[in-house]
Amino acid sequence: MTLSKVFKFFTIFLFSTSVFSQNKISGFVHDAMGKKIVAVEVINSSTNQKGTTDANGYFEMIVTNEGSYNFLFYKDNYAITDEVIVAPTNNLVITLRAMNSLSEVIVSKERAKVFTLNKLKDIEETAIYAGKKTEVIAVSNLLANKATNNARQIYAQVVGLTINESSDGGLQLSIGGRGLNPNRTSNFNTRQNDYDISADVLGYPESYYATPTEALEEIQVIRGAASLQYGTQFGGLVNFKIRKPVDKPIEFLTRNTIGSHGLYTNFSSLSGTSKKFSYYTFINYKKGDGFRPNSDFESKNYFINLNYQFTKNTSLHFDYTYFNYLAHQAGGLTDEMFNSNSNQSNRERNWFGVNWNLYALRFKHHFEHNADFSLQFFGLDASRKTVGFRPNRVSIPDEVDTVRDLITGDFVNWGAEARYLKRYSINDNLSAFLIGGKYYQSNNTGIQGPGSSRSNADFNLSTNEFPFFENQSDYHYPNLNFSLFGENIFKISSKFSITPGFRIEKIRTEANGSYRKINRDLAGNIILDETIFEENVKDRNFVLFGVGLSFKPKNSLEVYGNISQNYRSVTFNDIRTVNSNQAIAPGISDEKGYTSDIGIRGNFRNKLSFDSSVYALYYNDKIGEYNTEIGGLFYRYRDNIGTALTYGFETLLNWNIAETFFVKSDDFLWNVFTNAAFTGSDYLRSEQKGIEGKEVEFVPMLNLKIGSGVGYKNFMASIQFSYVSSQFTDATNSKVGANAISNGTSGQIPCYYVGDISLSYKCKQFKLETGLTNFTNNTYFTRRATGYPGPGIIPSDPITFYTTIEFKF
Repeated sequence: MTLSKVFKFFTIFLFSTSVFSQNKISGFVHDAMGKKIVAVEVINSSTNQKGTTDANGYFEMIVTNEGSYNFLFYKDNYAITDEVIVAPTNNLVITLRAMNSLSEVIVSKERAKVFTLNKLKDIEETAIYAGKKTEVIAVSNLLANKATNNARQIYAQVVGLTINESSDGGLQLSIGGRGLNPNRTSNFNTRQNDYDISADVLGYPESYYATPTEALEEIQVIRGAASLQYGTQFGGLVNFKIRKPVDKPIEFLTRNTIGSHGLYTNFSSLSGTSKKFSYYTFINYKKGDGFRPNSDFESKNYFINLNYQFTKNTSLHFDYTYFNYLAHQAGGLTDEMFNSNSNQSNRERNWFGVNWNLYALRFKHHFEHNADFSLQFFGLDASRKTVGFRPNRVSIPDEVDTVRDLITGDFVNWGAEARYLKRYSINDNLSAFLIGGKYYQSNNTGIQGPGSSRSNADFNLSTNEFPFFENQSDYHYPNLNFSLFGENIFKISSKFSITPGFRIEKIRTEANGSYRKINRDLAGNIILDETIFEENVKDRNFVLFGVGLSFKPKNSLEVYGNISQNYRSVTFNDIRTVNSNQAIAPGISDEKGYTSDIGIRGNFRNKLSFDSSVYALYYNDKIGEYNTEIGGLFYRYRDNIGTALTYGFETLLNWNIAETFFVKSDDFLWNVFTNAAFTGSDYLRSEQKGIEGKEVEFVPMLNLKIGSGVGYKNFMASIQFSYVSSQFTDATNSKVGANAISNGTSGQIPCYYVGDISLSYKCKQFKLETGLTNFTNNTYFTRRATGYPGPGIIPSDPITFYTTIEFKF
């Protein structure tokens, strides 16, 4: 692309902000006693604008035209207020009615009017989502096992997600979709309150920390087109939004959960507001034994959010997160071991430890000329350490006094992101322009070497005990990224908008260090022992483009479409990790492609909500794994294996039966949902033998979830069934026959179904929650691991129960 074309592109974007008109709607929100209410959601449903009241209960919104607008005012524990407001209007007084004495069902119905699983507004603070496939999970509406972050229940109404399930109390989240590996959500940009939380966004985008669901207000999922604003990744964005402070001096909440296999968790939070200062903080403790031997875990999580509202338009926000856990890992199984006894473990000395420290400081300012600015600094100081016995023959018992493989990683990175969003009008239709930039740098290290012969969680190198251990490396990963991005909603008419966007990227990734190469003869004698030094530098500059379209024939119906370029750089593991089960191609390179969606979504008279779409994900130079033989040994080989296409139809239907047939019964709630994804995939081209024409790995043809929720007064119940058809785990589509000898790392993941049931009852300040997960007690698995926590098949939990008691005052 020539410089003149880039200049013209910027000129179009910047010129669009030059003409605007404004009409202000402002006022105050208070309760029946006249007390100002902070953090009230103010939604202009006529224009999809959204805001909140400040510390003084004040709100302000700019609209382009004079005339009438429909507004909603919402806050937890208050009844929703609907108002028709004529612009311009100032100093309105809106009164919200407290609902503390009303039933749990009525409160849930009020929340559902605004926060059922829905899409994000076209404009949210300093972000644009028009024309994108977005989904919002309102956590307060969920009836699920929140104590263990049960992803199967929590993400039940997000279409097309594949999940790697684990037995560690939900300490990590592993979701994928559309042919993207679910492992530690590495194909999504994961954020908490809009800042990055993964180990290294470029070199190691794995998420070892998952915000506890009990602390969340909502989870935002934006598919691949989000790459323009949030990075280059194919999956899109997952953003965990933590609860906002309450508008009283102090509120205390505590939740204690017990469950199967020694599970105990405690979640306790404090929240409050005093004049211009507000805060929210929580402590989360978890421990459990797991359903297999050698699978106990313990974690500690602490978070604090501090906010200061300087003026009605200017505020400062600080977050700190501490997360530490230690997990005993039971290891993987072969197919034969899984089929004979899925509860067994032959690994007693495998351990995994994480220490995470996240920092974020955000400045927000609203300009009187209807523009918003945000500047956010964020940083991570973290480590993850693993030690264990993991041979390529999974069935070999763990022998005491033998060497273990130790891998440690230290992650130190920081970044800054600035955004400016300007609202303006074209022919009296509200449009918006967004420009932003991000600077990110990391200074990470990775060490691999011999672990001690002991059985405890010893994460120190034992080179004196095992001086000739083969798997040794020591690397330094200094990465640098600078990006400039922009989008513009061109509101062509009151019903139709076009949102083009761009992202300019400069990425420099390095891997500097050494690894040790040791060869032995058939008698085990060392015939080669050398240290090989490497300095691998990848420096690239590129531009990504995308566009979204939105047509809204009415407020409750939208037809949308988007297409966006994507890019994924090679990671630390792609460059150098020594694994007895895996080999890496020396010339492995970055991945490129695009994602696109066309869909229709809406809400019919608050009785039926739906979102149906077709999509395509085109993946060039896709990195994947296939089975090969090197030097007479069997390996999973990791390489750029070809050009892949994933395509499908995804649909979510949610029928509000109570609103359809029992309109007059305020204390009754009943809904049914169906979430289905039908997916196909092909490797279009590949230079490797036996791959072209095969299916893409991690793509089940059918991913189905159905469920229902019912409630009467303070009692609520839900039931959910999930079915996932079989899927391959490598590009050669290898299968494991009934009589074949397997190592557990390759082969299909068979189809499975699983059911979950949850119940809750509320009485004044107390709430009781209980349920059964996998109440059909099916034996199944969702992952074949090549390294930790395996290698081999990682079985999913059998039937388990949980009971939670909540107290709030």
